[in-house]
Amino acid sequence: MTDITKEIEKRRTFAIISHPDAGKTTLTEKFLLYGGAINLAGSVKGKATARHAVSDWMEIEKERGISVTSSVLQFNYDGFCINILDTPGHQDFSEDTYRTLMAADSAVMVIDASKGVEAQTRKLFKVCVMRHIPIFTFINKLDRDANDTFELLDEIEKELGIATCPINWPIGSGKNFKGVYDRNTRKVTIYTDTEKGTKEGTATEIDVDSPELEAFIGMENKEQLMEEIELLDGASAEFDQDMVNIGELSPVFFGSALTNFGVEIFLRNFLDMTSSPLPRKSDAGEVDPMTNDFSAFVFKIQANMNKAHRDRIAFMRICSGEFDAGMEVFHVQGNKKLRLSQPQQMMAQERHIVDHAYAGDIIGVFDPGIFSIGDTICAPGQKFQYEGIPTFAPEHFARVRQVDTMKRKQFVKGISQIAQEGAIQIFQEFNTGMEEIIVGVVGVLQFEVLKYRLQNEYNVEIILENLPYEHIRWIENKEIDLDMLTGTSDMKKIKDLKGNPLLLWVNSWSIGMTLDRNKGLVLSEFGR
Repeated sequence: MTDITKEIEKRRTFAIISHPDAGKTTLTEKFLLYGGAINLAGSVKGKATARHAVSDWMEIEKERGISVTSSVLQFNYDGFCINILDTPGHQDFSEDTYRTLMAADSAVMVIDASKGVEAQTRKLFKVCVMRHIPIFTFINKLDRDANDTFELLDEIEKELGIATCPINWPIGSGKNFKGVYDRNTRKVTIYTDTEKGTKEGTATEIDVDSPELEAFIGMENKEQLMEEIELLDGASAEFDQDMVNIGELSPVFFGSALTNFGVEIFLRNFLDMTSSPLPRKSDAGEVDPMTNDFSAFVFKIQANMNKAHRDRIAFMRICSGEFDAGMEVFHVQGNKKLRLSQPQQMMAQERHIVDHAYAGDIIGVFDPGIFSIGDTICAPGQKFQYEGIPTFAPEHFARVRQVDTMKRKQFVKGISQIAQEGAIQIFQEFNTGMEEIIVGVVGVLQFEVLKYRLQNEYNVEIILENLPYEHIRWIENKEIDLDMLTGTSDMKKIKDLKGNPLLLWVNSWSIGMTLDRNKGLVLSEFGR
């Protein structure tokens, strides 16, 4: 076995998805704690200590206690090299999450035990199903009062349309939370409230048939557990690794990320049940990660991660082979050879320059403005493209003007850079220049982030004027003369930055009327 193959086989690359407040960021931190990557976990909303979650680095995230961008974290644990893609939970940032899931080989879904499946979990889950990637469920916050465990599993199956297989089982919840039972080993791990932010804590394991168990969990809990085990063995799906691999069966684990209980059990099982990087689809067929030829695709672009440097980083998922810092690569969309500048790996805001990286790893490279989301990078002599990442149709629109007209240059630079990250989309009025800028976003909170970032990163104050449009379509047959197009009274003609023509409407029925009035017109919900 070559060294490259060995290195690639050690890799596990996954995304963590959840509804806001389900405890995703806390779970991520505890993983890092076990990997020795951090020594003390910061409470996400711990304003008193002013410590913030390691993966939340943007100022607005620290102020509001929510994640608005995906961050990449790498650490080693038990012989594995793990790449975690932490995603924003808030639905207004689901587009960023969607792109991040394109770079992951599996997903961990975090569910709050007292709330069950929430709206955002549903939306993100659909993306995982579309990609047929393995989905692991961590039911969190057992240290608080939780819903009935069977009902939680039933809800996951009904709401998300996936079979579940509990690997372990909780004993009580809230003040009555006693521990978890491992169905495979038939042992109970007793819950002790570990000191918050540490990985210490005594984990006592007792055989489920041991007479001592009652002393630890009480007679009532023991009787209930025995009943539930019997029910489980008859009712739940059998564990089937092949079904897990194609995303049709989700292994379920229980615990409390805040108090650190059940996290390491989950991590160990997860690493056993997931595989090293998988082949990826391209226009030249599937690309094997174990080949020696380097290839990668850009799934995220982030400007100003480091205020001191005012830089712009393109995040790439390596799909095959080995990356060497000095190597020459071919940028397919740009049709030219180049060397990737300042290749680095991330621990949220902390970064270090890398000499080598392998399939499954995420690297950030300095981007002078040449990369776009979805671009393919490969070894010279190769020329193929990985499947593209579609653009989401924005649902909210606003006209944007800067307060100080003397800051036109900073304004255009700032808004263009933020648009290239994919957080917002910029449009112009049809037949006018850059004077009239219309911004489209998937979620309204993006407007707030735009305003905040232009002010803080580019020193530009803006006024946002909300527009009533809610529906957008790209015109597929570009030969159509926009001047001659017969629309409806609530329709607006615009173009994107590449000059592609688009149409906006206030009402959904106007889309059908526009198609009826313009024979041969072809509209699309996705930008290319």
